[in-house]
Amino acid sequence: MEININDSKKMIDIWLTSAEKNDPKVQDWLHGVYAKYKPQKYLVAVFASGDQDLYASTLDLLAYNRRRCVQIAVRRQRAGQEAAVEL
Repeated sequence: MEININDSKKMIDIWLTSAEKNDPKVQDWLHGVYAKYKPQKYLVAVFASGDQDLYASTLDLLAYNRRRCVQIAVRRQRAGQEAAVEL
């Protein structure tokens, strides 16, 4: 487990291993952290290790983002063409 507290930004990030994310004692401890820092208006972010292949998941995410950028560009181009036709 790794815990980083940034008082100037009122943010806490907690990094859990695969074993820790499934541990009921860790989950109970996290509830205590939420309760302690909520009144102080801190953002508590918990990051848990995954079970999937990081390399393959990153490739999938990059491919999705590339397709999405192309879709957005095509929509903008079509919208610009339609606006030009109306003039």
